[in-house]
Amino acid sequence: MDKPPILFVNSNWKPALQALQARHTVFNYRDAEDRPALLARAAPVVRALFTNESSWEPSLMDALPALELIVLVSNGYENVDLAKARARGIRITNTPDETTGDVADLAFALMMAAARRITWAERYVRSGDWQRIGRAPLTRRVHGRRLGIVGLGSIGHALARRASGFDMAVSYHGPRRKADAPYPYFADLAAMAAEVDFLAVTCIGGPRTASIVDARVLEALGPEGIVVNIARGSCIDQGALLAALRDGRLGAAGLDVYSQEPADPAPFEGLDNVVLTPHYGSGTDDTRRAMNETGFRNLQAFFDGRPLPTLIPELR
Repeated sequence: MDKPPILFVNSNWKPALQALQARHTVFNYRDAEDRPALLARAAPVVRALFTNESSWEPSLMDALPALELIVLVSNGYENVDLAKARARGIRITNTPDETTGDVADLAFALMMAAARRITWAERYVRSGDWQRIGRAPLTRRVHGRRLGIVGLGSIGHALARRASGFDMAVSYHGPRRKADAPYPYFADLAAMAAEVDFLAVTCIGGPRTASIVDARVLEALGPEGIVVNIARGSCIDQGALLAALRDGRLGAAGLDVYSQEPADPAPFEGLDNVVLTPHYGSGTDDTRRAMNETGFRNLQAFFDGRPLPTLIPELR
């Protein structure tokens, strides 16, 4: 093969496949009619695969004995078996910084939309209810309020900077205090929830943070509180969240991620106090292009024998 072979599983940017085909011999797993046959042909020669996290299949690691590199065009990588990768010497790269700005923008947009009931208000105008019923009910202020951030990583920091422009008082919760963070730290998440108006979930996914926002935390946030999740659906106990929204024990929510995706809209039916978006925090052409270009650089560095630009910390 004149060009280095790779397995293309999927991407979150439409031009990625064509760009990869210009540089590599691509085994296109995404579009293959007979995937087992494709894998049988790829197995002896494919040392690298290219995918977004949502399309990752654990069985691929076993199906590719020559595999040395997994290129993820995503920030998260909790669905990949790191212990198995480490044991086999497989390296994994991600896109840790490219998504930060867009995801923080969406988190703040969801805060605004949930507090000011923007999606409900648009329906109110379009349905003619404004004409029939009159002035809409009052909503909640955002500026000058208190924001608690769950997970002060790059996205949490970016959200805090945006909140400062709205004169919000920021605090944070995480596994440990960060020496360089200028915000109050809460070791107990429920204690922080009791002290804030908005709770933004920006932490990593995976077992360590599964249902970190549970019924106790939502109860502490209270009937005027608003929770926003742009992290992973697993970070919030969705059953407890839905119950609190229906019972009026939580004020509102803005969600971009769900316990199962694509999300079933049925559980949210009739809830005007929740704003829903389809897991598209990084969903701008600018960011998806940047994510995939970082993936391309990782592939090129691998085949050139150079250090990988964004090797995940656990495998360094």
